[in-house]
Amino acid sequence: MTVATKQIKRIGLLTSGGDAPGMNAAIRAVVLAAHHYHIDVIGFVHGYNGLVIDEYIAQSKRLNLTDVNSIIHQGGTILKSARCPLMMEKSGLHQASDTLVEQSIDALIVIGGDGSFTGLLALQALWQGQVIGVPGTIDNDLANTDFTIGFSTAVNTGIEAIDKIRDTADAFERVFIVELMGRHSGHITFNVGIACAAEQVLSFENFSQDDEEAKLQQLAEEIQQAQQSRHGSYIIVMAENLWSGGATKLVEQLKALAGIECTACVLGHIQRGGSPVAKDRILATKMGVCAVQAIVGGETGIMIAEQQGVMSHVPLEAAITQGKHVSSQLVDAQQSILALTAQTQC
Repeated sequence: MTVATKQIKRIGLLTSGGDAPGMNAAIRAVVLAAHHYHIDVIGFVHGYNGLVIDEYIAQSKRLNLTDVNSIIHQGGTILKSARCPLMMEKSGLHQASDTLVEQSIDALIVIGGDGSFTGLLALQALWQGQVIGVPGTIDNDLANTDFTIGFSTAVNTGIEAIDKIRDTADAFERVFIVELMGRHSGHITFNVGIACAAEQVLSFENFSQDDEEAKLQQLAEEIQQAQQSRHGSYIIVMAENLWSGGATKLVEQLKALAGIECTACVLGHIQRGGSPVAKDRILATKMGVCAVQAIVGGETGIMIAEQQGVMSHVPLEAAITQGKHVSSQLVDAQQSILALTAQTQC
């Protein structure tokens, strides 16, 4: 949506929700682009808490070029991040709106995921300034953008970890079950699983929790068949929140059902940290600059997106309400590999 253009003097900026590698690169890009247009950037700390809690508001600051000069390679976020339950209440939304008015903020850029953008949409209904979302989440689950900031680094981190796990698994001819983050999205799981040549990839796209009992039996049979036909490791990559009780429970069930010895590895928050890879640094830079340009152009209520390599504007509501599924080509590729592997074992 475009509003009547006016002179923009102050942009508010915050990072919200789970951190993602590349958020600092986006912060840097926003500050540099704003400086080009002679616009001040006010950074609010600890996500939306910086707008609704006085303790955090006092820590907000005008971001200068020196503040962002050497942060493009850093993981995390210099503005810190946090969940903000108060943004789900009318009182919190009104406090956030009042803070933006008191601080003379003309536009607000939020770097985060779907929860952060839901808060941004709610704030838009109360506040007259422009609102822009920049997709920063390792889950890659926001619709209408090819990738989100942090996804590529999270995938690389998962690959590096499983490559190391594979070494140990090969040495002992063991079965490992590796649980990856993604909340309710299988983008990380499928990309990492295929890149690591995992024997099994279990995700929301190829498995239903209603079929756990049948799948458990199937897994046990396939693992036993693989162990009988060849020597070596067997790695199952699975998405978090997929199996009741997670990887640890699946290990217990395979042991109880078929006497299969497995080791569970839950990578957890290691996937959120670390220096962003080149792809995330470049994507974050392009999105940060595009966000400022959108504000100068009078845009509001949008998410910055990359579609087939081109920067685009997507309505915030469409970004968080339309589902984003793992590519069917990835799912088909994994199924084909699994079927071929089963044939060679027979």
